[in-house]
Amino acid sequence: MKKLLSIFMSLCALFLLTVCAKNEESIQIETAIQETWDQTSNTILESEEISMRQISVKWNDKHVIYELNDSPISTSLMEQLPLTVEIENYSTNEKIFYPPEKLDARDSPLAKGGIGTLAYYEPWGDVVFFYGDFRENSSLFELGKVASGEEMICEMTGTMTIDFVQES
Repeated sequence: MKKLLSIFMSLCALFLLTVCAKNEESIQIETAIQETWDQTSNTILESEEISMRQISVKWNDKHVIYELNDSPISTSLMEQLPLTVEIENYSTNEKIFYPPEKLDARDSPLAKGGIGTLAYYEPWGDVVFFYGDFRENSSLFELGKVASGEEMICEMTGTMTIDFVQES
C-alpha cells in the first residue's frame, strides 16, 4: 500500500511539473505519467482479483480458507457470496452444503482428488468440502483447494458463514 501511495504522490508531482511548462519535455512527461498510471491501475486490479479468489468458511470460533480456481463454476459460487448455510455430514470423507442457486459448471475442471479439495457435485447441486481422499467423477467439478485450516475441515458442523477473505 505504501508503494502505491508513493507512486501516486510521484504521479501528482509529475503532473504539477507538466502544468508549469508546456513544451516537448512536458509532453514526454505526460506520456510517462499516463503509462505509469495505466501500469499501476492494472497492478491494483490484478491484486484485488487475486484476493477476491480467497473465501473464508466460518463456524463457531473456527475458520478455513480456500483459494478458488479461475473457472466459471468458482465465479458462479462467488456471485452468491456471502452465504449462511447449514453443513451436513456425508460419507466418511466430506462435508456438504447446498447453495441457493445451481452453479455454472460449463468449461470447468473436474476435481482430481485429494484432501482439502472444494468441489461441486452437479447432479445434486451440492458443494463438497473433502477432508479425505476421493475418486474422480465426471460430475464432480473443482472449485479450489484449502489454503489454511485443512485439519479443521472434518470438524465443520452446524451453521456456517462463507464470504470473501477480508484484507487486514
